[in-house]
Amino acid sequence: MLDLRRREFITLLGGAAAWPLAARAQQAAMPVIGFLGGESLDLWANYVRAFQQGLRDTDYIEGQNVAIEYRWAEGHTDRLPALAFELVRRQVTVIVAPGSTPAALAAKAATATIPIVFVIGPDPVGLGLVASLARPGGNVTGVVTLNVEIAQKRLELLHELFPAATSFALVVNPTNPALAEPVSKDVEMAARMLGVTLHVLHASSDAELEAVFATATQLRTAGLVIGPDFFFNGRIERLAALAVRHALPAVYQWREFTAAGGLLSYGSSVTDVYHQAGVYTGRILKGQKPADLPVQQTTKVELFINLKTAKTLGLTVPTGLLVRADEVIE
Repeated sequence: MLDLRRREFITLLGGAAAWPLAARAQQAAMPVIGFLGGESLDLWANYVRAFQQGLRDTDYIEGQNVAIEYRWAEGHTDRLPALAFELVRRQVTVIVAPGSTPAALAAKAATATIPIVFVIGPDPVGLGLVASLARPGGNVTGVVTLNVEIAQKRLELLHELFPAATSFALVVNPTNPALAEPVSKDVEMAARMLGVTLHVLHASSDAELEAVFATATQLRTAGLVIGPDFFFNGRIERLAALAVRHALPAVYQWREFTAAGGLLSYGSSVTDVYHQAGVYTGRILKGQKPADLPVQQTTKVELFINLKTAKTLGLTVPTGLLVRADEVIE
């Protein structure tokens, strides 16, 4: 299945690896985007399509008047600095670091002159990526998702499913405090307001992920909130499989989690976020400076519910929740 998806993705990118030398010579005259992906091409096909649409909306089409050099960390954060420096040595026109705080930080550390467009969840000012949202300054701008701010809403959705429950769990990656700390704080605050107990569990390896689901089950929690994180993004299907195996209602940020068998997904629209990153990249290629492009904060969120999983778990999803869903998977 992965081989098929990989072939489809390579076709999507225009078969760049198989282009003849003449085409590559033509490509050399085009502006070049360095795409610093934290995950793998198998996982990011939909995201890249949205990014490419944003480029097209600014009159740039890959292979025709712009080239894209893709670098994939395959879920290994430690590879990102070297990949970022590789793009700098390639002298790309702009670097796009989407969906990963480590990728954005690696790109910024690699160059102070090449424009950078990020897509992240945490506050970019607090991370030192930009001077302010309205006036970024320097060579960096981008798009901020709502996936940190609305983490507490994910707990509220589980509580809506289990209004009589008194115990829930949250899993965060302790090696990424930029996300783990604000998410833990916000969800703990939401738990206090709901009058429920919240168990904060940690996972930064596959073995720890296994342990988290086992622990949440042993604690008899009604459901699990999966915090937004680069590490978890690369294991969406695994997370869904663990939730199904342990019969544990769980909620994450991306639709892919629900499509793979997870119960709920609630987060910023992937299409909207990556489309905006493509638009900003196109505007920079046209000559605008990152310093003059305010950091965008996405406002569109999406709710997905897997009704088949709900039935398997013996849950009746409230009608009010179903009508609010952007998609119900049956």
